[in-house]
Amino acid sequence: MRYLARLLVIAWTLRRFGLDELALAAFSGRRMRWLHRIVSFGRRWNEPRGVRLRLALERLGPIFVKFGQVLSTRRDLLPADIAGELAKLQDSVPPFDAARSRALIEQAFGRRIEELFASFEDQPVASASIAQVHFAVLKDGREVAVKVLRPGMLDVIEDDLALMRTLAGWVERLSADGRRLKPREVVAEFDTYLHDELDLVREAANAAQLRRNMDDLQLVMVPEMIWELCTQDVIVMERMVGVPISQMQRLREAGIDIKKLARDGVTIFFTQVFRDGFFHADMHPGNIQVSLAPETFGRYIALDFGIIGTLSENDKDYLAQNFVAFFQRDYKRVAELHIESGWVPADTRVDELESAVRAVCEPHFDRPLKDISLGQVLMRLFQASRRFNVEIQPQLVLLQKTLLNIEGLGRQLDPELDLWATAKPFLERWMDEQIGWRALVSQLKKEAPRFAQFLPELPRLLHESLKRQAGPQDGELLRALLLEQRRTNRLLQTLVLVGLGFVLGLVAMRVFSTL
Repeated sequence: MRYLARLLVIAWTLRRFGLDELALAAFSGRRMRWLHRIVSFGRRWNEPRGVRLRLALERLGPIFVKFGQVLSTRRDLLPADIAGELAKLQDSVPPFDAARSRALIEQAFGRRIEELFASFEDQPVASASIAQVHFAVLKDGREVAVKVLRPGMLDVIEDDLALMRTLAGWVERLSADGRRLKPREVVAEFDTYLHDELDLVREAANAAQLRRNMDDLQLVMVPEMIWELCTQDVIVMERMVGVPISQMQRLREAGIDIKKLARDGVTIFFTQVFRDGFFHADMHPGNIQVSLAPETFGRYIALDFGIIGTLSENDKDYLAQNFVAFFQRDYKRVAELHIESGWVPADTRVDELESAVRAVCEPHFDRPLKDISLGQVLMRLFQASRRFNVEIQPQLVLLQKTLLNIEGLGRQLDPELDLWATAKPFLERWMDEQIGWRALVSQLKKEAPRFAQFLPELPRLLHESLKRQAGPQDGELLRALLLEQRRTNRLLQTLVLVGLGFVLGLVAMRVFSTL
């Protein structure tokens, strides 16, 4: 009954803001046109359709707001008026009362605001679907940002997720395509990420990890966390000063190289995904600024680390090989990778899958980003995947969402950006580091501590194993085996010495080459 009540609320909200009429207007059939006229009869709206859609998503809660945030980056798929209004969802959700915010902060730390901060701004600088942010100054003079979780969020999210799980189960039972797309697993992934966002200590830890990962790249800045002032409901971090990336004219007037900014964004994304396997998965324009300070001029400033994507080594290797194969237009290798990974049935014909992938991807090469829509490419790939029963991998849903965000951001910064040409050298260099001598030396260095612990114990373990397996009647056999074991030990020692000499030789060559 609780789910039914929520469904009724959703239906009533859609009706209240005229979104039922908006949806029916998109259909061209005669029956749909008549239904549209019946539904819209006698109804007049003072607000434009984009405003009504934004207000409806805000009314329906954080999950729907996040859906609108993702849509707002796809200006190639949405009319300009709707995309412009949805962009306001990124950091302009109506704030909750400042007195409530103060009370939550004092409750979290058990101290009055005046004891915590030298000054505190009641007016929030940003208000999003999950939390809002206030500027403050610590007693020692450091300028900070205070992020406060919206009250009562857990109950709202739990209700919507329960409804989504129920709907996902219906889709799987009623549709073969639904089973292939694994909607219940996708909802489970979404559940995990949303609950992670509700724990601000986890967000602070994500920021600290990302800050360490990106420190050597010198392209993006991540705020430092004030750990003694971080709780599950409130976190305090270094205040970052920059210009929102959506304010393009202001950036140009400040002398920012917009084309370089677009290329840097691609580099940051691919570094996080393929080098670290740890990437910012909520990269809409509301979470990105650009520094104008002389010492960090032109660097990105990343904010809001509630949603972070992670990839295993197998995921990274599979994705990188696919990207490189795409860039080289080796569609046969793409087809083989899908079969090897188990994404499609083992009896799938490679040539047929290769032909389908070629038909989707070939028209989009050697074209600037303004003429390419990854959304349309993914849609066509989805249509092709239905024919070959491709299984969607839920762990990659966040990566797909982030890739669309990056495309939307790149389209705003530099429509002439060649996404493929910018990413190809990075991926080829990354693949070179995963195979060959450099990869071997790196892996030997990584495994050396384990070898050092395991090798001295190996003769004793072999001896004990042989002794346990041999009975009293096997004395002669045991002595022969022990003799053979001694020979094996000497051989192992020789191999270890040769291996260490080989590694030391490689290291020495590397050192001399850099002198």
